[in-house]
Order: sequence, then structure tokens, then C-alpha cells
Amino acid sequence: MKLKPARMLSEVLTHLFKKPATSGYPFEKARVTARFRGRIDFDSGKCIGCQMCVRVCPSKAIEIPLSEEQFAAPPVQQGQPAVPAKKQFDCIMKLGSCVYCWQCAETCPKHALITTQDFELAQIDPSKLVRHYK
Repeated sequence: MKLKPARMLSEVLTHLFKKPATSGYPFEKARVTARFRGRIDFDSGKCIGCQMCVRVCPSKAIEIPLSEEQFAAPPVQQGQPAVPAKKQFDCIMKLGSCVYCWQCAETCPKHALITTQDFELAQIDPSKLVRHYK
């Protein structure tokens, strides 16, 4: 194969003035599309503990245990009984197992699971991929 310097020079000059085909990530913030499926957040105030998200998760990456903290409303007036404590639930997400299908968030009747576009989740330590939302 014979090299043709003129052809090679024209190719180099063409690409020298073209816009790069790749992004500048991680030096520039990556742009994701509006429908990008990222990490799931949890709002414990909305959760009723129905476990629907646990049932529909194909990778069994979510747990909804009863929280250790229970909040009771104070009595309205002196001498009246206090309102029973509202059950609070936590969420344990195993991000290493999650396939980011968002079925849990789409199934939740109270919208306690919130979809985000966060995708920078890489970790060396697997224990950091388990998030306990309270």
C-alpha cells in the first residue's frame, strides 16, 4: 500500500476544522434527554407502605421497611387524647441491582418515589450503591 501524503494532509485539514464528534464529558456537564431514566429519590412523607413498588421491581432492588421514627400529632386541647402516630416508612434502594426501568415510580399511588436524571453513580465500593432514604 502506497501512502499518499496529499490525501492524508487533506483529511487532517478537514478534521482539524470540524466540530468534534464526541462530548467533553467529564470536563463539561453532560446533557441528557428529557426522558432519560436516572436514579430514583424517595419522599417518606408521602409513602403509605403499600409495597406496590417492591412487587413490580423486576430486579428486587427496593425495600420499604417501617421506620424506627414515628411521629404523633400533639393533642389539640388539654385533656384530649393524642392522635395516634402516623406510620413512617423508609426506602432502601440497591442501585447496583436497579435496572432504572422506573416501574416503581410509575406504580406508586402516592408518588412517593421521584424520578431524577442523576446518572453519575459509579462507585468502587459496592456498599455505597445501597442508599437508605429516611
